[in-house]
Amino acid sequence: MKKIILLIIIANLFIFKTGFAQEKPFLFGFKVAPNIGWMKSDSKGYENDGTEVGFLWGFIAEFHLMENYAITTGFNVTYLYSTLIYPHVEIIDTDTVIGNLHRTYRLKYIEVPITLKMKTKEFGKVRFYGQIGLSTGFLIGAKAKDSFRSSTKEDVNSEDDIQNEIKAVREALILGIGMEYSLGGSTALTLGFTFDNGFTDVLKDQNTIDPDINNHAINNFLEISVGVIF
Repeated sequence: MKKIILLIIIANLFIFKTGFAQEKPFLFGFKVAPNIGWMKSDSKGYENDGTEVGFLWGFIAEFHLMENYAITTGFNVTYLYSTLIYPHVEIIDTDTVIGNLHRTYRLKYIEVPITLKMKTKEFGKVRFYGQIGLSTGFLIGAKAKDSFRSSTKEDVNSEDDIQNEIKAVREALILGIGMEYSLGGSTALTLGFTFDNGFTDVLKDQNTIDPDINNHAINNFLEISVGVIF
């Protein structure tokens, strides 16, 4: 999938490279965005436990290919939160206790996206856009808020650093729509809705009860972004 999308973006770059006479060839900007994240897993006994609210901020670089087409990149600092429930074993007061771990993952990434952005013509001061592309995220922090629950012991709650349990790189497909409101010249306010669909496993190691079961999960998020480009 990643190779196909990159080929589409590169093909458009060569097709449209001669046509951006009406557009400033380069735009810079920044954005902030709350997000809603969740995890999905196909490992036995692993279940999503709802959504969590996170946040991101970042810088935007937009390279115009022609009037209504651009390649966008930049970097985002993304706080991606999500929750899983899965079978787990704990040692409590020297006893081996089997139960379920309710874990909220608090992951922090530096993300580098690259997308093809396709814009409509302006309607007054407004134009709309859609975009598709890929993102590579590099893990820079990982913490967990845990609640271990069993039928024989009281709940055990803890907060832990779990960076050694999370894979260092995350890959995702980006699909987005949005609008730009012109403030004059090349400056515009932006409002966007983006689905960041992870397609690589983010967890390491095996389950503590059954080592034949791999820890496996993919995290996704929806974001609503507000930004400025100029």
